Amino acid sequence: MDTGRIISELRMERGRINRVIVALELLNGAGKPAPAARRVTLRVAHARKAHLSAAARRRISELLKKRWAQRKRQGKNRL
Repeated sequence: MDTGRIISELRMERGRINRVIVALELLNGAGKPAPAARRVTLRVAHARKAHLSAAARRRISELLKKRWAQRKRQGKNRL
C-alpha cells in the first residue's frame, strides 16, 4: 500500500477523532473546548471538500444531458 495514502487516511481519522473530542467536551459542560482543540477543528474544517448547492448540481446535470444528447446525435451521423 502507498505510504502517502496511509498517511492521508490517518490524518482524516485524526480529524474525525478531534471533532468527536470537541463535541464531547461541549456536551460534558466544559464550556468552550481547549484552544488547541479548536485550532485543530478549524484546520480540519478547511480541509473538507466543498459541497455543491442544489442549483449548481441541477445546472451541471442539464449541461451534461445536453452534451450526451449532442454526442448521441453525432454518433448516429457517423453511421
